[in-house]
Amino acid sequence: MMEKLKMQSLDVIGSNIKKIQQLFPNCVTERLGKDGKPELAIDFEKLQAELSNEIVGEGEERYQFTWPDKRAANRLANTPTTMTLRPCREESVDFDHTQNLYIEGDNLDVLKVLRETYLGKVKMIYIDPPYNTGNDFVYNDDFAQSRSEFEETSGLFDEEGNQTIDPMQRNTESNGRFHTDWLNMIYPRLKVARDLLSDDGVIFISIDDNEVENLKKVCDEVYGEQNFIDIFNWAKTETPENLSIKCRQIIEYVICYQKKKDETRFRGVQKYSTSSNGLLNQPNPIGILKFPANVVQTKIQNGIIPAGKYGTDKYDVELLNDVEVKDGLFISAFSLKAKFKWQQSYLDNELANGTIISIPTMKFSPAYEKMEYAPEVPTNLINSKVGVDTNENAGEYQLNLFDKKVFNFPKPVSLIKYLLGFLDGGTDDFIVLDFFSGSATTAEAVMQLNYEKPNSNRKYIMVQIAEDLYRSLATTSSKSQKEIIQNAIDLLTTLKRPTTLCELGKERIRRAGKKIKEENKDKEGIEKLDTGFRVLKLDSSNMNDVYYTPEDFDKHTLFSENVKSDRTPEDLLFQVMLDLGIELSAKIESRQIAGKTVYLVDDYYLVACFDRDVTEATITEIAKLHPVYFVMRDASAANDSVIDNFEQLFEAYSKDTVRKIL
Repeated sequence: MMEKLKMQSLDVIGSNIKKIQQLFPNCVTERLGKDGKPELAIDFEKLQAELSNEIVGEGEERYQFTWPDKRAANRLANTPTTMTLRPCREESVDFDHTQNLYIEGDNLDVLKVLRETYLGKVKMIYIDPPYNTGNDFVYNDDFAQSRSEFEETSGLFDEEGNQTIDPMQRNTESNGRFHTDWLNMIYPRLKVARDLLSDDGVIFISIDDNEVENLKKVCDEVYGEQNFIDIFNWAKTETPENLSIKCRQIIEYVICYQKKKDETRFRGVQKYSTSSNGLLNQPNPIGILKFPANVVQTKIQNGIIPAGKYGTDKYDVELLNDVEVKDGLFISAFSLKAKFKWQQSYLDNELANGTIISIPTMKFSPAYEKMEYAPEVPTNLINSKVGVDTNENAGEYQLNLFDKKVFNFPKPVSLIKYLLGFLDGGTDDFIVLDFFSGSATTAEAVMQLNYEKPNSNRKYIMVQIAEDLYRSLATTSSKSQKEIIQNAIDLLTTLKRPTTLCELGKERIRRAGKKIKEENKDKEGIEKLDTGFRVLKLDSSNMNDVYYTPEDFDKHTLFSENVKSDRTPEDLLFQVMLDLGIELSAKIESRQIAGKTVYLVDDYYLVACFDRDVTEATITEIAKLHPVYFVMRDASAANDSVIDNFEQLFEAYSKDTVRKIL
């Protein structure tokens, strides 16, 4: 008998019960569930006895971090979902070959859908969640409750309105009621995200002063205090914000945890090679560097630049010989005398490895001037000295992709590249997840690093809810922010696309990928750079409700209709891939076999057919492919003869194939 696919996300509670059963079999018992059928359950009295002689009693003082509805948030993280992801080819770029994913939908449900397939497969997570300031671009970013709302959920009063907590212990405006909803938002998402991280995986979370203390406590609980790495300080601006009469803010934070903290060192932004005498090559404080022809890019107009001194914001740079500029390149060799951060040997090595040296202005202020010597392990200060830009830089950078600014407060690409750089060494073939994708900066950072380091194959998964930009326009009070949102709306309207943040993010990735390839069209292998992405959209299950109703199937009821009428075969294929734990970026081939459309995923790992009137001829040819899995609809068989002979055909040609139905 063919097995039925479950077609829903991982049952975390059931999985945890099985883990406890392996450790403490005597603590697992049976009871009747809500449906009247037997189910496994935990005997907590026995489990407590196994774990400790000293049990924390109810009301006993102890260290804890809690808030109203925390238990509900925890249950929400563990609750399975039947939702699925539907592919959207027309909005994708290079759908059949790309390994990148752009997923639209509420990120908690998306994380649940991804949890089993990507369990322990993500090397790095970066997120830039709402800061709870009331001023963020698109998200509902003000989670403060009214006093009455807070009192209803906090347990301060009973149903009759009687006060249950001493008034001296009440939360103030600066405490619970301004943080509860934010904590209930972030807590389940971080819990599910932890399951996706590999054992050596790392999560970076951008945050500001409003929730940094609470985020640290939540992460201590979810990821373990022992796995805390650091709180990095990013200089977000060179112009302090006048948001406080006491202190002007220039810093935002990046909290970092590892799934399981190990002895592996994070790499610094620049690791200098060891010289023949065993000493590290230190940067030249003052010196001369020689640049070969046709490697230095510039925005200087065509013509001859005469030798002489040219001032920068920091120090003078002396051009020692005349040099000609043509089409953005210095076409002849030249030398500069200045306070350099690199030695000639290191510059030569970088140029040999394809590093681009850029001189953007007549001030001769090369990009590498930002680079300073850094130790193998980075410091927790992130600023221009390690090559990381500010919010202002990120805002201006938009003009390279769009004619106007279309994102409010995007993170600079250099920040994400810097964080990704910590993981360099070993393999550069890993998955990066950003489930608050926003302006899709993470996607561009991954593409740039893959270009800069040949043979690297980082893949990204972007997740973003399709937030309506008109809603953002209506709820934003800042005139300057409204103008930027209106720019975004005008752009998408011109492109005849929906006015959502998702559409804006996808357009940014398209333009960034095109820009990288156009600017480096002469570089060998540039055509192989993956600048595409598969668009997937969160939706309800492809299966009708009856599919999830517990019932026994025999050969007479096995092939009854249970798929929603508006779903395509490719919709079904992607939900099957999720159910079987196959990555959503896997290679997919469509082939005609005996007149029916058959999908081959990862060559012959999965073979699926969802057509009707499937004959014995189709089944025979599929069985001869020896797939690991074969999946078909329960209503696909052309007649009873196919049903009767199905198992015999696979036993004859491919008995080890796992056969499943939906």
